[in-house]
Amino acid sequence: MKPSIPKGTRDFSPVEMYRRNYIFDTIKKVFKKYGYQQIETPAMENLETLTGKYGDEGDKLLFKILNSGPVVDQINNSDANIKLNEISEKGLRYDLTVPFARYVVMHQNEINFPFKRYQIQPVWRADRPQKGRYREFYQCDVDVIGSDSLMNEVELIQIIDEVFTKLGMEVTIKINNRKLLSGICEVIGESDKFIDITVAIDKYDKIGFDGVKKELMEKGLTDASINKLEPLLKTSRLDSIIIESLSELLKNSTIGMKGIEEISTILAYLSSINFNFDKIVLDGTLARGLNYYTGAIIEVKANNVSMGSICGGGRYDDLTGIFGLPNVSGVGISFGADRIYDVMNELNLFPDFNNDSTQVLFYNYFTKDQSVYLGLINKVRAVGINAELYPEPADKGNSNKLQKKQFEYAKSKNIPFTIAIEEINNWKPAVKSAANKTTKILETESFVEDLILFIDSNI
Repeated sequence: MKPSIPKGTRDFSPVEMYRRNYIFDTIKKVFKKYGYQQIETPAMENLETLTGKYGDEGDKLLFKILNSGPVVDQINNSDANIKLNEISEKGLRYDLTVPFARYVVMHQNEINFPFKRYQIQPVWRADRPQKGRYREFYQCDVDVIGSDSLMNEVELIQIIDEVFTKLGMEVTIKINNRKLLSGICEVIGESDKFIDITVAIDKYDKIGFDGVKKELMEKGLTDASINKLEPLLKTSRLDSIIIESLSELLKNSTIGMKGIEEISTILAYLSSINFNFDKIVLDGTLARGLNYYTGAIIEVKANNVSMGSICGGGRYDDLTGIFGLPNVSGVGISFGADRIYDVMNELNLFPDFNNDSTQVLFYNYFTKDQSVYLGLINKVRAVGINAELYPEPADKGNSNKLQKKQFEYAKSKNIPFTIAIEEINNWKPAVKSAANKTTKILETESFVEDLILFIDSNI
């Protein structure tokens, strides 16, 4: 059998894991800075928890898990009358927001509201794999639930800006509001087709105005109604003129004017903290196809790489109501770690690989009395220095060849310090820095103290 993995999934080498953890650690530090606490939820959820929350297209991308036992036997026996709900009761989570809403309802008596949580875990989608689109990928979510204050949206935009600044990425933050979109649908007389319209215009970047127009006509919209949408779809900047223009268009729509008010309030708060408005635009095509969004919606694109959304989210006013806890508003964003990785990799933004799992390697030069190595390495580990001993002694067979193999091992793992015990140094440990090639003989009585001083002076 030729080993392989499913399409849309990946293995990660030590270097890749170092880079991924660099992203996770950077994001996590910012989340904590703003007062968010970490939770985790199971990889699988009951299927009824997931279905109906992401729209028809989202439901098609759910990975469903077959029940075990007799059901499998029925399938193997080709029972054509089996229904999906009879053979599958669970699914892999599609995102982290719906499981979070379920978590909040189940743990509502343990939670103090507003509840600020972050979550960094993988999700799964039965999508067609392509650049920047995987079937298994990590999301880094941060949400506030139990508060309808627009200060939360402002804080999330600040988090976005801080995370990408720390990662060295130039991005554009796109914002819109589902209430504004509802108002547009109301003004053009197509309120009953709100979902069809938002799903179509969310594809504007991929299929253009003609593609959106074709899809909407298939859903029953008239040419006149679609043409009224065109100014909104071509909105790609954020200034007072745009706000005034939209306000005039939506003046007879209560919900539309509420959307304008929310956007204006968020912008006023950002202005009060001197936010750099070159980074943010009002995008009329931004709809975020997920059904649960009700207010502000946010999406982030990398400026210098052709890639889909690398971060997005928005306000959801009653997602917990589906699970029996109504009228609890929440807002959150999700960073797509895998797409961020791909962008940073393409732009060479990662720091040089640092093997933080091993700081010191003990070369193993002689077979006699291996316990000498064990005694020294235990002292090193006891003071918090990550250390390892090369397991095969160099004096077993071709000594020069085996010594060279140990050198290559240290180099391949990018280990910054090595220790050798040789007759040339009167059998005293000698530590060497890989960076500047300096060496120091360590006295047995002060071995650990001397080693720590040497490491500190050569970092």
